[in-house]
Amino acid sequence: MNSFNTKSIALAGLLSFGFAGQQNAVAAETENENASKPNFIVIFADDLGYGDLGIFGHPTIKTPHLDKMAAEGQKWTSFYVAAPVCTPSRAGLLTGRLPIRSGMCSDKRRVLFPDSNGGLPQSEITIAKALKGNGYATAAVGKWHLGHKSPHLPTDHGFDSYYGIPYSNDMDKVEKTDHFTLADNERYQAYNVPLMRDKEIIERPADQRTITKRYTEEAVSKIKSLKDGPFFIYLAHSLPHIPLFRSEEFKDVSLAGFYGDVIEEIDWSVGQILKTLKEEGLDENTLVIFTSDNGPWHTFKTHGGTAGLLRGAKGGTFEGGMREPTVFRWPGKLKKGVVMDMATTMDLLPTFCKLSGTELPDDRVFDGFDISPLMFGTGKSERDLVIYYRGAQVYAIRKGDYKAHFITQNEYGSQTAHPITNPPTEIKNARTVENPPLLYNVNIDPSEKFNIAEEHPEVIAEIRKVLEEHLAGIEPVENQLEK
Repeated sequence: MNSFNTKSIALAGLLSFGFAGQQNAVAAETENENASKPNFIVIFADDLGYGDLGIFGHPTIKTPHLDKMAAEGQKWTSFYVAAPVCTPSRAGLLTGRLPIRSGMCSDKRRVLFPDSNGGLPQSEITIAKALKGNGYATAAVGKWHLGHKSPHLPTDHGFDSYYGIPYSNDMDKVEKTDHFTLADNERYQAYNVPLMRDKEIIERPADQRTITKRYTEEAVSKIKSLKDGPFFIYLAHSLPHIPLFRSEEFKDVSLAGFYGDVIEEIDWSVGQILKTLKEEGLDENTLVIFTSDNGPWHTFKTHGGTAGLLRGAKGGTFEGGMREPTVFRWPGKLKKGVVMDMATTMDLLPTFCKLSGTELPDDRVFDGFDISPLMFGTGKSERDLVIYYRGAQVYAIRKGDYKAHFITQNEYGSQTAHPITNPPTEIKNARTVENPPLLYNVNIDPSEKFNIAEEHPEVIAEIRKVLEEHLAGIEPVENQLEK
């Protein structure tokens, strides 16, 4: 019996040792796999116009860090968002799907408000949720605007942590004074906007004078704590959306005034992110993308930005509303230069999945494509279409060089934005069904000045067919913005 027990114990020990060794081998293999996966950082500005960066042509706003980021990486000149306003645009980026598919767009309420009960449905798969299932640590910093109540908060959608404001910085306004006066006096107390840590409010009202600085500090801290990787960080600045705020160090530093100060602080923030990546030895294994959620808000004149040579602004479907200044950086991996091919924020989810070896589910329609061939200079993207939604309706479609406008309507701030038709003066912001549609070659004419519909009826017919096929594939879902 004693002999039997001794042998049994010895055998058990050998088996245990073998199992432990097997476990260690699996752990080591997993660690090696994780170490080879790239990190992803998306920096998302709010209401930044196509012409607001030095690298995109602004003559008096200095953006040395973004300029250098573009020189070391890629400047994308035909990069679009999913919608010309905050909520649906953000939904499109994080899910890789047009907002119409998730119920995150509306003709009645174009974004979510503090009294909204809806938000991004749990059935949606975000970038964070997809990557988290493949061993990624995830963090959201900044503006969310996809639902400020559970189950719609970032930590309900695959992010391990959240630090930021849950909706736009002009909401919860408690003073009747106009935005201009409040911004010029830098009265952050006029907006009872909450600052949150995960699901808890930690400051209210948020002191927005230091918000860009604090977002940056949080993102830098996350890079350092997650450096063993892989990680995905979504840094969504709540500026330059009105009301404008800047840290003390950035007061009156820009030739472009208050708005320029705000952009130059965001540029500083980008510099801090890139500096940290270098210091932590993560530079060559991290893809960093900078872009904006929609075009500039013309209503606020000098407190809003510029779309440069593009026509239109925030809220509308001319190019200035949805084509955004975009920079990619990944040292040693990207083919340096200017990328002029079409791409959208919806392409980020499938691209990140491809680069990280993450499987995409096949139970839903994705509107994004893998754009890594464009990034590496090895081929083309599958994308040849951009569909321009305003609310829950298609207003325009770009196919290749050509863009057809089926419906036109003045964007936010119609008194200063480019006029699109000649509606009766008593009708403000008139909506016009164009028959025939307006047609522009947006490579030759990116300012959309010269309507060539009469010369190309065959192009209009082709794009009409695309529209019909697209609409036939849209299935009705519960509207989240109207709840």
